[in-house]
Amino acid sequence: TGCDGKKGDRDHCLGRSRGGLTTKIHALVDAKGRPIKLMLTAGQKSDIATAGGLITELPEGAMLLADKGYDSNALRIAVTERKAWANIPPKANRKDPICFSPFLYKARNQIERFFNKVKQFRRIATQYDKLAENYLAALKLVAIRIWLRTNESTS
Repeated sequence: TGCDGKKGDRDHCLGRSRGGLTTKIHALVDAKGRPIKLMLTAGQKSDIATAGGLITELPEGAMLLADKGYDSNALRIAVTERKAWANIPPKANRKDPICFSPFLYKARNQIERFFNKVKQFRRIATQYDKLAENYLAALKLVAIRIWLRTNESTS
């Protein structure tokens, strides 16, 4: 789609939300807060719509920590099929009780720390890129830098 000369056929991943035009970043990170998989969606799209694409990289025996936006039976089944465990807080309107550990959920701050590191980069925070592919490329460069920072020698 990049060089065919047609206008308007590229995905901008822009969506309307309360804050205006927005793009959501979805990330799967490891226990050290290093990104494994990154995805972009339009701002008004629900979180659960992209969860299937993220868990394809979920390692066997891992624990998936996510917020209430990812709470669904289908996602829990998909995670179980990958021989992993989902620790997602239940939504307030959930009818059937589920297993959830608030103690283990505290480790989700690694995800929030990852997003904090990402937002330190002006290009990502202000989203200068018009096209989603360019924004995702810049996001991947930031992810590489985060990986290098966690693996560099301290001596």
